[in-house]
Amino acid sequence: MPELPEVETVKRTLQTKLAGLMFTDVQILLPKVVQEPGPEEFKEIIKNKKILGVGRRGKYLLLSLSDGYTLAVHLRMTGRLVYCADDAAPIKHTHIILHLENDHRLIFADMRQFGGMWLTPTSSLDSLSGYKDLGMEPLDRCFTRDFLKKKLRHRHVRIKPLLLDQKFIAGLGNIYTDEALHRAGINPERPASTLTARETAKLHRAIKDVLTESIDHRGTTFRDFIDGDGRTGGYQEHLRVYNREGNPCLQCGQAILRKKIGGRSSYYCPACQK
Repeated sequence: MPELPEVETVKRTLQTKLAGLMFTDVQILLPKVVQEPGPEEFKEIIKNKKILGVGRRGKYLLLSLSDGYTLAVHLRMTGRLVYCADDAAPIKHTHIILHLENDHRLIFADMRQFGGMWLTPTSSLDSLSGYKDLGMEPLDRCFTRDFLKKKLRHRHVRIKPLLLDQKFIAGLGNIYTDEALHRAGINPERPASTLTARETAKLHRAIKDVLTESIDHRGTTFRDFIDGDGRTGGYQEHLRVYNREGNPCLQCGQAILRKKIGGRSSYYCPACQK
């Protein structure tokens, strides 16, 4: 599933291309992708709406539109949002085609069909299910060491599942949680409340560092992820533990282990993360 760095990468590749353009038409090939409103109302509302800007909240892409509307898009596991010319080669698993006034189109494609779109008045955005309960943005200035320390203090659940909880921190997923915990030297099964002040500070720094580095490398691509231009990411070449089961830890040489924690595969070094 695309995580914060991948969604941020899509946002950055689309914002300069889309700002100021108008939607002229839409083709809905798979109606279930449109979560709100119904497909026919979606078509009626979005026509002739101008794109004012492209933003991100957690793993949601947000297209700010004229007349006080926002188009929210969640890519889920295999979703793609790609800007291309009208005469470009077809993209597999295309479900929504948004036509633009400049002879280009914005295509939503999704092999697994889990992604979705919500077209809502901007004033109602914070009431959307899933969106309304999002936690702190980990790259926000307000996400400080003291904030994290306070949030962990009374949480007795394991740290890995807690970091994956979008109500706790918005945007983290399996890849960057594993990477941050390895950098901080914290075992993914540690109860969150047992982290010391020093460990919390290291985790805070690690979260910010891995997210920033991944954005600099345009995200991680193992199979499905591409940005708004159709290009793959490059951070998979810099991962230290994720998807490296059996390979030596780049820090100590011990073999990386994989274990199911909270129903998710977790990669860690048993020596560096005791």
